[in-house]
Amino acid sequence: MEYINQLLSNKILVSGLIGWASAQILKTIIFLIVNKKLQLERLFGDGGMPSGHSATVSAVALSAGLECGFASPVFAIATIMAIVVMHDAMGVRLETGKQAKVLNEMTELMEKLSGTELSNEEKLKEFVGHTPLQVVMGCVLGLLVGFVLHL
Repeated sequence: MEYINQLLSNKILVSGLIGWASAQILKTIIFLIVNKKLQLERLFGDGGMPSGHSATVSAVALSAGLECGFASPVFAIATIMAIVVMHDAMGVRLETGKQAKVLNEMTELMEKLSGTELSNEEKLKEFVGHTPLQVVMGCVLGLLVGFVLHL
């Protein structure tokens, strides 16, 4: 039972988890508003506005700075990891999503020509990366969560 108390009192961990959960809930609501349909998979899915990855790592980095000091090795590591994760979300993962969309469109054309159909599990996942705006908004959300948690 002491382990649970220790986990729940770890502000760095809790801020990261709250940052992620907040982003995922917002992402689902925004998807509902924009697309006029509720897609509960967005609660756990990648891609979309705001970036859950960015919210998580920025909340962790700010919390590490506030908790351990901005000159601490913990803050330095958390900040570098946040930069890497956010850069990756806008780069490789965004391009992967674009490629998946093109390949899915090509596959759909081939399905029409051949008369066969792929299952949803066989199609490539298109929501994997983020635009710069989605990353920035996730970062802002994470910083807000980290700040509020340490008030």
